[in-house]
Amino acid sequence: MNWLWLAAAAMTASALTHSFLGEKRLIQPLLRIKRGILGTDLPRRVFRFAWHAMAVLMLLSAITVAWPDTPRGLIVVIGIGWLGTGLVNAACTKGRHIIWPFLAGSGVLALIGGWA
Repeated sequence: MNWLWLAAAAMTASALTHSFLGEKRLIQPLLRIKRGILGTDLPRRVFRFAWHAMAVLMLLSAITVAWPDTPRGLIVVIGIGWLGTGLVNAACTKGRHIIWPFLAGSGVLALIGGWA
C-alpha cells in the first residue's frame, strides 16, 4: 500500500475521532455550562462550529496527500504540519491527550510518502 494512502487513512481516522469523541467528551459537557462566555448563544455556536471545522480541514489535508499529482513539496509541508502539531500536543499535554500519536504518525507517513 502507498505511504500517502496510509497517511490519508490516518488523517481521516484522526478527523473522525476528533469530531465524534470531541463532541461527546468535550463539546457537550462544556456547552452544559451556562456561565461566563458560555452563557450566551453566539460563543457556544462558534465553539462547536470551530471544533468541527478543524475536522473538515483535517479531511481536506487527507484528500490533498492522497490526490494524484499533488506536488511533493505540498505533501511535505502538510506532513511537517501534522508531525509538529502532534509533537506540540504531546508536549503541552505531557502525552496524556489520546490523539497526539495519530497526529504525529500521520505526519510521519505523509513525510515518508512525500520523500519517497
